[in-house]
Amino acid sequence: MATDSAKTTISDEEVRRLQGIAKELRLYDIASIYAATSGHPGGTLSIIDIETVLYFHVMKHKADNPTWPERDRIYWSAGHKAPALYVALAKAGYFKMEEAMCLRQFGSPCQGHPNCLELPGIEMSSGSLGQGLGIAVGSALSARIDGSNHRIFCIMGDGEQQEGSVWEAAMSAAQFKLDSICAIVDNNRLQIDGRTVDVMNIEPIADKYKAFGWHVIECSGHDMRELANAFAEAAATKGQPSVIIAATVKGKGVSFMEDQVGWHGQAPKKEQFEAAAKELLSDAITEGKLTELLGYAANRACNATKRAKTKVPTFGKDYWWNSEDRMKVDMDPTRMGFGRQLAQCGNNPRVVTLHADISNSICITDFEKADSCRQDRVFSVGIAEQNMMAVAAGLAREGKIPITGTYGVFAAGRCWDQIRTSICYANLNVKIAGAHGGISVGPDGATHQALEEITLMAILPNMHLFVPADSVETAKATCMSINTIDGPVYIRYAREATPIVTTEATPFIYGKANVIRYRGAQPRFIDAFETVSAESYKNENEDLTIVACGPMVPEAMRAAYILKEEYGLETRVINVHTVKPLDHDALKKAAGETGAVLTAEEHQVGGFGNLVAASILGNVTKPVAFDMVGVMDRFGESGQPWELMQEFGLTAEHVAVKAQSLLKKKS
Repeated sequence: MATDSAKTTISDEEVRRLQGIAKELRLYDIASIYAATSGHPGGTLSIIDIETVLYFHVMKHKADNPTWPERDRIYWSAGHKAPALYVALAKAGYFKMEEAMCLRQFGSPCQGHPNCLELPGIEMSSGSLGQGLGIAVGSALSARIDGSNHRIFCIMGDGEQQEGSVWEAAMSAAQFKLDSICAIVDNNRLQIDGRTVDVMNIEPIADKYKAFGWHVIECSGHDMRELANAFAEAAATKGQPSVIIAATVKGKGVSFMEDQVGWHGQAPKKEQFEAAAKELLSDAITEGKLTELLGYAANRACNATKRAKTKVPTFGKDYWWNSEDRMKVDMDPTRMGFGRQLAQCGNNPRVVTLHADISNSICITDFEKADSCRQDRVFSVGIAEQNMMAVAAGLAREGKIPITGTYGVFAAGRCWDQIRTSICYANLNVKIAGAHGGISVGPDGATHQALEEITLMAILPNMHLFVPADSVETAKATCMSINTIDGPVYIRYAREATPIVTTEATPFIYGKANVIRYRGAQPRFIDAFETVSAESYKNENEDLTIVACGPMVPEAMRAAYILKEEYGLETRVINVHTVKPLDHDALKKAAGETGAVLTAEEHQVGGFGNLVAASILGNVTKPVAFDMVGVMDRFGESGQPWELMQEFGLTAEHVAVKAQSLLKKKS
């Protein structure tokens, strides 16, 4: 319980100082998001008064000695609020403010979500919600063992309270009587899908923490004096952890952003930023200083793009997408294909959808947008992916066809055990949309870039795995998974617009790959290729085979174009849209007939490639030259999607170079 010393005296002068710092940080924050053209203005603006009191009034820390053993620890469980964290650290002197302005740029340490290996002052990498409080518990236990008396803070969002892992950590913190912990809930009452009370109500949040054995302090998250007193009360509380539930306004400080759900993850346009800057400019940050910072960020972004391009092998001419007068291609995000087909399949009364707070982004909301009468078959579980899969299993057990969806990194990873035990073991008819797969999510960075799902899903018995090449194939895979396949299905699709390389007439047979052959340059890229089902393909004695899935299929096609135009080489491209079950016959035939197989995946190398290799080794008796293109055992990073394709060696140019090397092995 709290002692009599729970209140602190904070002078009016100190309040004004903190208010001035907070105003500066708000302008730096919104400027960095504007420069990045992506980010989370709403939640970063709501947390700034809290972080100001923490970093500039409460915490023990040293910018010139970030690993000082006696420092207080702070864990940002709400990693998407990273822009606010970066500008606070910069203001505190950990690095220059210019660095914070390079938010989400390729090569910048200020990643879309915090990376403790890149920047001083960050205690732990974060981005997947619901993990920070458990980390704080471990940190507090270590401090107890070492006899250290430093404080441990954990910043969480209110929507984050929907994650079950938060309550596991809350239970353990109380059980261990960790009074060094002070959790902060940024209670702005909004999340991506709407008001928290409507998405998945967390109230009465104070009573819930009390029931778990916590000392609860409720205050305004924008009143410096109330916040200072709240932190003092938490420090004076012994025998139990404390939580400050801070009532805040999302978008605080920018009038047109305040309490507006649309500003959760949307960067301001030029006019909007200029309007916001007018409200936040002060003697501390002049218009000239702001222009200088934005100029620095723009110049660095330009250099980053140039640097990424230097990673791309060069040939006799530029073969990059739409760089020529011929071979033009249309682009469309694969997620759009999922949404369009879901809207059509929604008339089946057995189909229900489950939302996990990024619904509109992954296009699962196209289901109810097509017909408002379907609303009674839409269920939001909030930020609770594990529960979503368990609920889906229950629905499927009763004969419904549940469609679940979230970022692939969460869909495949966070709830893998629920998928394994509750869905696959029972062979239940659950459909999983693994959205924003690969590095196409771009600026969000490593925590949101799924590069492991093919391995995680393909290894599960009873699972069916689609990795479509474009939005057209994504629609076909969605239709097939709902209307044809009775059992678990995982569809991996991307966020960024990618080339359309198939049509409605292109074969799409479950479990059967397609063979794609370059026939000669045309005005339209798609017309330069002939695509047939692998079952009906006749050997043309090609020099090699490129086996690809997902967005690497267009790159493999472009590589075939480069290899023919530059070196006169003939390439058999195999589009494996159905990764499980795998088309062993097509792979056996290609390996035996061409003698050289190169796999291409936008994934940790081998996730797809090892499946292909195992198939070939089990079916072909003659020697085959084999190699793989993929992400080489590393996490992703922030950057524009095409910059990352270049950095990670996933472009057609890289595939063509690897193909040439492979042919040397063959010879």
